[in-house]
Amino acid sequence: MPRPRFNRILLKLSGEALMGEGSFGIDPDATSRLAQEIADAREGHELCLVVGGGNIFRGLAAAAKGFDRTTADYMGMLATVMNALALQNALEKIGVDTRVLSAIPMDTVSEPYIRRRAIRHMEKGRIVIFAAGTGNPYFTTDTAAALRAAEMSCDALFKGTSVDGIYDADPKKKSDAKRYDGLSFQQVLSDDLKVMDASAVALCRDNNIPIVVFNVREQGNLARVLSGEGIATIVQNEE
Repeated sequence: MPRPRFNRILLKLSGEALMGEGSFGIDPDATSRLAQEIADAREGHELCLVVGGGNIFRGLAAAAKGFDRTTADYMGMLATVMNALALQNALEKIGVDTRVLSAIPMDTVSEPYIRRRAIRHMEKGRIVIFAAGTGNPYFTTDTAAALRAAEMSCDALFKGTSVDGIYDADPKKKSDAKRYDGLSFQQVLSDDLKVMDASAVALCRDNNIPIVVFNVREQGNLARVLSGEGIATIVQNEE
């Protein structure tokens, strides 16, 4: 059965999506390919994005190595701004109007995050890229994505990963891992399925925002999933 087709969507991407085959940083070719995927898929949708910063700096990992957690998280937020600017550059090179809105004011390189301004940009057909997480330490970019999806009144949160949905174990490590076509928020939380962090899942549950998990690295898959086809797992409230 085809999934519902959503209009206003927040797309959550990991920083690793911009890394390509490397082990660190931003790969221009991978970023350009991702931008083209987004451009090809956006027709008929109002689209906003949140990009992580793990390809450059992970606050939690740095804190585990001795960094002050608050300082490390702010450094991670700055990494997301770099990724947002890289993706904006790639999108605008192929003629897609974008705006980067940062939760940490950086007037020289981005607009400050203002909810009504972001909504107007989307209504005008621009892709809005939210940077710097929530602007607060101790919150992941997953939580930032759920928060922005709620604030933008999005119909769904699409999470692009390197696998084709949610499994009961890591399919890269366990060949007999079971893939789910659909799940309830409660099952994700009770089974600790690691789709997104618990606060992000709970925020989507409480605001009735479905989470659609799919493989963003498969060429053309974003467009198929946005149209209600393609392989993905949808997490939503039970009826």
